[in-house]
Amino acid sequence: MDKIKLLTIAVISLLLLNLGTLGFLVLNKPNGFGRPGMRPEPKELIIEKLHFDKQQQKDYENLIYWHRTTIAGIEDQIHETKNRLYLQLLKTDVDKTGKDSLINALAVYQKQIETTHFTHFQDIKRLCRPDQLEDFYDLTEELSRIFGKPRPPGHE
Repeated sequence: MDKIKLLTIAVISLLLLNLGTLGFLVLNKPNGFGRPGMRPEPKELIIEKLHFDKQQQKDYENLIYWHRTTIAGIEDQIHETKNRLYLQLLKTDVDKTGKDSLINALAVYQKQIETTHFTHFQDIKRLCRPDQLEDFYDLTEELSRIFGKPRPPGHE
């Protein structure tokens, strides 16, 4: 076999190998959600795990709107309070009482966030039919993983 035929076969083989690898990466979607390595949206996951019908999905959308609106309002208050707290650093002498008051306010806001999350899941539970409650109980064991921040690679 001459060098040109060997080179042609090698180039075609590498091209096919690359196309196969690209095809695998594009078509391989773990758990049927999104791109590989991407986490599914919590909304999609809850609807799938609880087997919500169309009406339940519509009611769930309303719960999501309330939840997001409430959390956004609290997060705005947290942002404003953090700005006021860190402006204390510009002072030569930090007002200890003011600083402590702002930090306590942040703790109250965090408590409001957790209470809002808990209420949201109670509302989701109320959406479930009796035959879906077992799936809801299974879901509760996964909530911190589903809604927690993804861990950086190497910290699993």
